[in-house]
Amino acid sequence: MSDANIDASFRIRACGPEDQPGAYEVCLKTGDSGADGTAMYRDDPLALGNIYVGPYIYFEPGLAFVLEDRGGVCGYVLGALDSERFYKRVIDEWLPPLQARHLEPTGDPRTWTPTQQLYYEYHHPRFYYPESFQSYPSHMHIDLEPRAQGQGHGRRMVQHLLAKLVELGSPGVHLCMSAINGRAYRFYRNLHFEELVRMDTDPPGVIYMGRRLT
Repeated sequence: MSDANIDASFRIRACGPEDQPGAYEVCLKTGDSGADGTAMYRDDPLALGNIYVGPYIYFEPGLAFVLEDRGGVCGYVLGALDSERFYKRVIDEWLPPLQARHLEPTGDPRTWTPTQQLYYEYHHPRFYYPESFQSYPSHMHIDLEPRAQGQGHGRRMVQHLLAKLVELGSPGVHLCMSAINGRAYRFYRNLHFEELVRMDTDPPGVIYMGRRLT
C-alpha cells in the first residue's frame, strides 16, 4: 500500500509519559500472541505493559512512537539503541519498584496465572542477547490494535523507527516474536528481517529476527 492511500486520520508521533495509559492498553489488547489479552491479565491489566512498554517510554524516549487516530492511541513502535545498556537499566532501575509491589509467586508454576508468570519475570528477568546478536545491538517491537491493522501503518511505523536508528548510527536491529504469530512473521520478512534463532523451550516458543542497517 502506498503512502498516498493511507488514511490521513492516523498519525505517528513521539510517545511521552502522558501516553503511558494508552500504550499500556494497546499492549494488553495485543498481549495474547497478537490477540486480545484482556481476559488473561484481568487481575492486573498493567502487568504486561510494565515489562514491554514502560521502560521504553522512560529510558528510550527518542525511540518511542505511538500511532494515533481520532479514537486515541491505537499502536506503538518502541526501540532501544543499545540493548545491553537498556537491559542493565531495566534491572537496576525499573524492576526494583515492581519487585517491591508484586511479590514473587510461590508454589507449583504450573498453577500460576499469566499475571503471576509475569510477576516471576519481574524477579527473574530473562533478557536474551547472545554474542551472535552483536551485529544487531538495537532492538524493537511494535503492536497495533485491530482498527489500525492491514492498512500499511505498521510498515510506516517500523520504517520510521529504523530511520531513527540509522540516524543514531545503529548497525542493526533485532526483535522477538511469538512462534505462532504467522501474520507477524510474514510482516517482518516483507520488511527484510531475517530469522536469527528459533527457541521452543517455552511453548509456543519464540523467534528472534534481525535486520542489518548498514
